[in-house]
Amino acid sequence: MNEDILEQQLYDEEAETFRNQLATVTNEGKRKWVYPKKPTGRFHRARIIVSAILLLILVLTPFIKVNGQPFMLFDFLNRKFILFGILFGPHDFHLLVIAMISLIVFVILFTAVFGRIFCGWACPQTIFMEMVFRKIEYWIEGDSKDQRKLKSASWTGNKFVKKLTKQVIFFAIAFFISNIFLSYIIGIDELIKIITDPPSEHLQGLFAITVFSGIFYFVFSNFREQACTIVCPYGRLQGVLLDRDSIVIAYDNVRGEPRKKFKKDEGWENRGDCIECYQCVEVCPTGIDIRNGIQLECVNCTACIDACDDIMDKIKRPRGLVRYASLNSIQNKAKWRFTPRAIGYSALLTVLLTVLVILMLNRTDFSVTVLRTAGLLFQEQPNDMVSNLYDLNMVNKTFNDIPVTLKLENIDGELKLVGNEIVMKPQGNIDAKFLVLLPKNELSKMSTQIDIGIYHGDKLIKKVTTSFLAPMKKKDE
Repeated sequence: MNEDILEQQLYDEEAETFRNQLATVTNEGKRKWVYPKKPTGRFHRARIIVSAILLLILVLTPFIKVNGQPFMLFDFLNRKFILFGILFGPHDFHLLVIAMISLIVFVILFTAVFGRIFCGWACPQTIFMEMVFRKIEYWIEGDSKDQRKLKSASWTGNKFVKKLTKQVIFFAIAFFISNIFLSYIIGIDELIKIITDPPSEHLQGLFAITVFSGIFYFVFSNFREQACTIVCPYGRLQGVLLDRDSIVIAYDNVRGEPRKKFKKDEGWENRGDCIECYQCVEVCPTGIDIRNGIQLECVNCTACIDACDDIMDKIKRPRGLVRYASLNSIQNKAKWRFTPRAIGYSALLTVLLTVLVILMLNRTDFSVTVLRTAGLLFQEQPNDMVSNLYDLNMVNKTFNDIPVTLKLENIDGELKLVGNEIVMKPQGNIDAKFLVLLPKNELSKMSTQIDIGIYHGDKLIKKVTTSFLAPMKKKDE
């Protein structure tokens, strides 16, 4: 009995040694190159469809326009943002802050409930690496065994052609990706202009796009999975975002242990369903063994699920030894539940989204503020008139130049602009002054409410209510 306990303790200690180092780093601290086996299966086919749709959206969106303007634009230099055809500027910063906070809360909630599913199904790094660059690598160099063989082979004409062809295609795709991302920043029209103009007219842009292309090329040709395991903080956040009720890609150790090599004529008594085939390890793009449990390197790509299901089909065992599941559902056969933490995140997200929706619904194309000029009360004018001086501030949130006129709405009088006519530039902020003159005999009290209409042509943009000050009438008047 003591020998069995000692053997189990030694096994547990050995099983946990994987946490002492990254799967892609040797004991000497050197890079361990990952050659994942080409994945196949139902999840992989589904990921291909999802990736194709997302790539199409990414490539085609810059070409979509609404009323002649980009559907999406993120011009950080000019602080101009267009989302779904709606123009946002510095004056909408509060909306951006609430939207960003909502996005962060959504990521936390989504991860707490569904684990790192975003990384495997929607992350640009994973989609480009696994569905574009890796596919080209399989096409040129073959599967994992062929790639290892080519790596260790001496340099020949065939090897040189394959390696050069792959790297040239990789850089061409990286250059294309850089241009697509640039189109989201400067707009597709400006990008086409840069492409068609002589390079000498856009040396800065050419230098920038070359640098970004080089970065993308380095990431996808060399850095690869280390962008997820070393650079990206999202994997490390799993430690605080996940709990035992989170849905992750997990190995069913209750069903799979103890592991034992498969023999055709051997029964399934006193053993688990895991036959130590290592196919789940062979297909992993980050080089981990999913049977060791939740690991920060796991990007939830589902390759191990497809590989294990294929083996289970061959040995006539049920699928799902590796599957989407929570640790509680595996260990305790517990049904999935919405945890108090997830409920709290959901409540906070609901509040934030409600506030954001209300602010968006009440958002107008123009912001108008009218205030009496500070430090001045009223001025008595000839012909028994009284004037007040006002400050006008207007923000144009549209794409167009907007000339505006001001009119008194509820009282007879005169309104005079101080300076030139008002023309609001797109995303412009304009300050102006104007005088309102009213007959003294029409003013029965010291403060009179007046309505000022701001018009674009015959269209009323906004009506502003303010006060007009006048001298107090004498008792005998």
